[in-house]
Amino acid sequence: MIHKEDPFKANFDSLEEFADRISDLLQCPITIEDANHRLIAYSAHDDYTDPARTATIISRRVPEKVINSLWKTGVIPALLSSEEPLRVETISDVGLGNRVAVSIWKNNEVIGFIWALETGRTLSKDDMELLKKAAKAAKNKVLQLYMRKNKREERVQEFFWKLLTGHIKTNEEIHENFSAMQIPAAPRFSVLVFRFANGITSDLEKQISYILQTTQQVQVLLYTVERNDFILLVAPKSADQPLYELNQFISSFATKMKERFHINSIQSSFGGIYETFEYIEKSYKEALTVLSMKEKFPEQIFSIYGYQQLGIYQFFDLLLEKKQQGEFANSALTKLQAYDEKHHTNLIETYEAFFDHDSNVNETAKALNIHPNTLSYRLKRIAEIGEIDLHNMNQKVKLYIDIKLAKYEALH
Repeated sequence: MIHKEDPFKANFDSLEEFADRISDLLQCPITIEDANHRLIAYSAHDDYTDPARTATIISRRVPEKVINSLWKTGVIPALLSSEEPLRVETISDVGLGNRVAVSIWKNNEVIGFIWALETGRTLSKDDMELLKKAAKAAKNKVLQLYMRKNKREERVQEFFWKLLTGHIKTNEEIHENFSAMQIPAAPRFSVLVFRFANGITSDLEKQISYILQTTQQVQVLLYTVERNDFILLVAPKSADQPLYELNQFISSFATKMKERFHINSIQSSFGGIYETFEYIEKSYKEALTVLSMKEKFPEQIFSIYGYQQLGIYQFFDLLLEKKQQGEFANSALTKLQAYDEKHHTNLIETYEAFFDHDSNVNETAKALNIHPNTLSYRLKRIAEIGEIDLHNMNQKVKLYIDIKLAKYEALH
């Protein structure tokens, strides 16, 4: 029996039944989403719907392009700051028709949304009040979903830490856990790390989770938090260009965190891309190596995020260990260091810059703020003093690596 004053006082067996009740009262299609725009219920037997709602029902979440448009037009920021229903005008390029939205709140936090698609009629002021009552009535049922979800996430995050630290090693055991926890498998994966300037608070974690839950660029399989690090196991969708895809995802993530939540200064990295889960620990260590190298060589590898893109920097820890054991030295570098110190010159800096700019004379001269002729003279002096053949690739690369390694050693 429906309460006369409050039509939502009745006991509803499910959120689907609740959505149908709202739809009957307002005579329009209804969808109910969680705070990350994943579909949790929708009304049945609709005569009309728009492309955005159809896509949401099919994929069980709001398309990313729709979410981006709702942020740009100010709809989502408004819903996150008010309990009042909000009229949303048509956004044709993402297939969104006229609708009214209202947030579902628990204390000072939005835990979901109700969307009413206006089909052939405009919701009245009384309808708006009814939708507001529906949002209040939906709170407890949405909270029950959150409680179940949080308990599962705790178990999943504990499992992820075991993978990252190598406590579960065999591929068979890992697959068994994936299946038991209903974690989707993937043909290839990488461990990705977002490192923030300060410790990750619960509010920041929710903001990060929101971006990850609404992205459709990559598949996020697992995630956890370690002090300033947000660690993810992600699956690229592309078999042909997974590095490009992960780089694009990192760039997009940083942009959205800045534009939506005003979070800057995120250091990002990802390890190798592998096809068997036994390599999760290895990929994680590689991602940490990238962050370590970015900290020590911020200018040289500023735009590099992937371990496979580190080039010679991959080998620095191993090379430094060998060097400290006295297993090799570079006489050319020793001579150039002595010459720079005695004559207050910067031949080593010149040589490093020349290779950093792919041996381009004009770009190197511009970076060093010198004339190209001056650069040519310095390179000639480097060859003479270091007794190195600048036409011999092996000698040139060896000196370049040793210059980088000396800088790296000075930071330890």
